Amino acid sequence: MRVPRFVGLMAVDAREAAAAHGVLLAAPDRPDFHRAVVDYVVRQYPPPGVEVPRGAVVTVWFDFAEGEGGGGAGVREPRVPKPGGGGLQRELDQARDPFETLSR
Repeated sequence: MRVPRFVGLMAVDAREAAAAHGVLLAAPDRPDFHRAVVDYVVRQYPPPGVEVPRGAVVTVWFDFAEGEGGGGAGVREPRVPKPGGGGLQRELDQARDPFETLSR
């Protein structure tokens, strides 16, 4: 059987999908995984589509690892780029050399 995709599912939905596909879930970052409901899966191992035997354990995580994205809020709320600095300075033309054409 192939591992289903759990990334993006809430904990309750991930548990139901695992049971329906005949795999077991483990969540090392959630000791209370059996009670978690609205946390979202952000990564899994083995990845979706890998062939595993029935009853295999799929590990899921609900928080990003160091350097992966910075917490669960990014899963539910897309982060947009912050506006650049500069304010009024960005609207002013940069000073140019007035003798640029003469010095060539």
